[in-house]
Amino acid sequence: MAMVEMGHVPVIERGYRNPLRPDLLMEVLTFADLARRLPGAEFRRVHRLDFHHLTFVHSGEATGMVDFVDLPLRPGTLLYIRPGQAQRLPTASGDARPDLDATVVLFTPDFPPRFPATVRVTDDVFGPAHWLLGPDDHDRLRRALADLAAEYADLPRQDPEITKELLRQLLAALLLRIARLPAPDGRATASVAEPYRLFRHELERSFAVLRQAHDYAARLGYSLKTLNRACQRATGHTAKQLIDARVLLEAKRQLAHTDLPVAAISHRLGFTEPTNFSKFFTRVTGLTPGTFRDTQR
Repeated sequence: MAMVEMGHVPVIERGYRNPLRPDLLMEVLTFADLARRLPGAEFRRVHRLDFHHLTFVHSGEATGMVDFVDLPLRPGTLLYIRPGQAQRLPTASGDARPDLDATVVLFTPDFPPRFPATVRVTDDVFGPAHWLLGPDDHDRLRRALADLAAEYADLPRQDPEITKELLRQLLAALLLRIARLPAPDGRATASVAEPYRLFRHELERSFAVLRQAHDYAARLGYSLKTLNRACQRATGHTAKQLIDARVLLEAKRQLAHTDLPVAAISHRLGFTEPTNFSKFFTRVTGLTPGTFRDTQR
């Protein structure tokens, strides 16, 4: 992995690079191996990735953070961080490095084959990031990860092109198994209605310029009632709640990862006045934008 500097911004992205096999856009390693690559201060920082990061915990306990939400990690936990999301690597109490036995899979967005079911997992900004697996799912994913890790380790001794293609397919199989997992609230992650899928795609394009649910419904050719019903079925939230959540998430990312003034972030997110942005942010989080930025630094 390599740090990417952007102008005066301290840290925006952690870009992907496989240090052992630079021509391969994926990697399977242990959490201990990953932790050894980062010095103490760097380990504790909030990072924003441009690649996918899967962690499967075998033993030990820690606390991870994805998009500013703390998540408990213990045996049987699967953690999935998608490109663009903010993360802090798992820590024990007092921000110490945890004694965590876990398999980590890193891969770029264009490495696995893009099947419809895998895309619903990899591209969903609102998708689950954290599962505590039951015994059957735990065993299936453990076997799938073991196959992936074995092929990755065997790469130098096999035909490289065939093995790379096998790694792509094994990773796709792993993602398909994740697509079948129930969401933490019990909803099926693989069953997504077309209005919600289109809304999710449009929201990623337009959250900084469209803030009203009826505007999205009109743009997509659905009634507001149909759009809300699809959103609630998929996530438990209305379209407007998802719009506000996406704007809030981007605000947090900008505050945590850039030195842009609050007024500039407000403008980027489509607020007509910085005071309106500050009121919105404070109402939802209970913190002013400046206070939130200070807590992340």
